Amino acid sequence: MKVALVHDWLTGMRGGEKVLELMLELFPRAPVYTLLHLPGSVSAAIESHPIHSSFIQKLPGVRRHYRHYLPLFPHAIESLDLNGYDFILSSSHCVAKGVRIADGARHLCYCHTPMRYAWDQYDAYFGERRDLASRWLLPRAMARLRSWDLRSADRAQHYVANSRNVQGKIQRFWNVPPERTSVVHPPANTAFFTPAPNGENRGRRAGDSEAAAGPERPYYLLVSAMVPYKRLDLAIAAFRGGPRRLVLAGGGPDEARLRALAGKDPRIEFVGRPSDTELRELYRRARAFILPGEEDFGITPLEAQACGTPVIAYGRGGALETVVDGQTGVFFPELDADSLRAATLRLESLSIDPELLRRNAERFAQGRFKDAMEAEIESFLREKL
Repeated sequence: MKVALVHDWLTGMRGGEKVLELMLELFPRAPVYTLLHLPGSVSAAIESHPIHSSFIQKLPGVRRHYRHYLPLFPHAIESLDLNGYDFILSSSHCVAKGVRIADGARHLCYCHTPMRYAWDQYDAYFGERRDLASRWLLPRAMARLRSWDLRSADRAQHYVANSRNVQGKIQRFWNVPPERTSVVHPPANTAFFTPAPNGENRGRRAGDSEAAAGPERPYYLLVSAMVPYKRLDLAIAAFRGGPRRLVLAGGGPDEARLRALAGKDPRIEFVGRPSDTELRELYRRARAFILPGEEDFGITPLEAQACGTPVIAYGRGGALETVVDGQTGVFFPELDADSLRAATLRLESLSIDPELLRRNAERFAQGRFKDAMEAEIESFLREKL
């Protein structure tokens, strides 16, 4: 059987690329087809495979501004030549699921989400556009993208969603019947993200005072791409001017606006993009991890729990599948600063068991993901279409 994998773009090692990396372990000789590949931006394990890109690769300014070519993505993904392959496994959060395959071939899609900006997160991504061109062009471009997205939904014969939340979106947005969907949660690297070896997390109360927590645990942590829909602005508003320290790790196009919102508050700190080792230390030393926006699934809350740190999360979306309210963290019900502050106070009244945090994270370990995906693939290939 000739197998190929399809992924939207290869421009950095985020959650989707870590999923792709594990899927490639199941098919060590398979090539990867993608819209765009920036060499050196993903792991050596991914780049050891033959990588074939679309015409997007050759467009001007694509290295920094590839998202500006979004209206061309449907045509670009359809232009990839997958004739001769018997089985296509796509990893899709944008257009990869719309790839065209040969007659008689099989296509299983691992869906991270239907494209958020075309469906339920348009306002969060684009906000209120004041210039005439954006107000006129964007809604029309997104309408065309939604139309293509819906039409191309039948090109995958089965969808494996990354969460029950996303499974519902696949059925709701694309009219895919339930029998053509299943769920396999994405993996957290629990072998790497572990509690501190000296056991400093053991027996800690989330409500310890800053002095009692010691100088190594005086902050709340937020790790995220700095883009509007992540709602980092809400966390800044909740902590600005207050007694608690907030550390934000990551970067992105919204960083300048977020820094301006934080102003000169000495208790709000931006630390840039940490290495994996630095990130693990940030998780280990944080009093709690903050997830202020709605996620399709969300790996970072699991990484935090794997390190023995509880989570304060907006109580919608994928967080409902990764955080146990009152045991491994708490939810806040409204997207406003007061609701987040109230949840912080609630967490500080709880006794959190670090061992329970660890056990919860281990439900999403990499080995379990690979075993579950292998079973899904075998079941799909045995099924008669």
